[in-house]
Amino acid sequence: MKEQINEAFSGLVEKLMGWLNIIIEGLPNLALAIIVIFVAYFMAKYASKFVKKIVSKRVSQVSISNIIAKLTAIFVVVLGIFLALGILDLSQTLTGLITGAGVLGLVIGLALQGTLSNTISGIVISFRDKIRIGDWVETHDFSGEIIDINLNNFVMKQTDNNIVIIPNKNILESPMKNYTLTPHIRCELDCGVSYSSNLEFVEKLILKILSKTFDKIDDSKPPEFFFMEFGDSSINFKCRFWIEGTRNVHKLTAINKAIIEIKKAFDAEGITIPFPIRTLEFNNNLKTETISDISQNNNSKNELKG
Repeated sequence: MKEQINEAFSGLVEKLMGWLNIIIEGLPNLALAIIVIFVAYFMAKYASKFVKKIVSKRVSQVSISNIIAKLTAIFVVVLGIFLALGILDLSQTLTGLITGAGVLGLVIGLALQGTLSNTISGIVISFRDKIRIGDWVETHDFSGEIIDINLNNFVMKQTDNNIVIIPNKNILESPMKNYTLTPHIRCELDCGVSYSSNLEFVEKLILKILSKTFDKIDDSKPPEFFFMEFGDSSINFKCRFWIEGTRNVHKLTAINKAIIEIKKAFDAEGITIPFPIRTLEFNNNLKTETISDISQNNNSKNELKG
């Protein structure tokens, strides 16, 4: 029994010494593999910056430069890992890793369809020339400036400085209004005047104010004026005019200015913007009674009862 224990212990020691010798012999390769991984990591950073700089000179879209730079960094890191495995003489492991990566990729693809869909959508969005970083857009009831388009999310900053993060898949499948694509914005303003107003004069006055307040874009975009309906208390109208601008704040500023100028002109000309009015009509047969009449009627009823 003692001899068997000694043999087992000797075998364990020999096995451990064999592993130790393998480790000692492989230390140079292990150190070299670690160095290769670190070098690949730092090279990925510099390669990413270099590629981004080169692509930015040829492509105006920042999103495309960012995506290509990130893909370059990933490629360099993966290449470094494969080189490190080759240095460690793990060719069989490397072959098995590549084979397993294909199967694993299929499994992950089925399990993470949403994530992969966002990644592919992010690449597609990045290459769209009508969606660029810095544009002012409106989508999914949010409006703001595009500050980033990455492989997962579409990031916007609103006017109140809040950050909105939307999955790329939702952006690709939904309508989007881009204020930056055109240098001009059409503004609309609704208002009303009293029934006693001279409608032709109101129309001429509004068009004159808009032409004077806002610079003319071109002959195809003049100010427009339309009476829309007979309202409860006013005759309502709509006026439309064009301004130079690419953001929603430009539109709000122009409407604010138009309201101020129109109100000044209405006050100067004695034109009123009526409040809601309710007219109550009573039947002519309606009788009114005073307090004395009511008291007399009550006395008469009491006498009859007595």
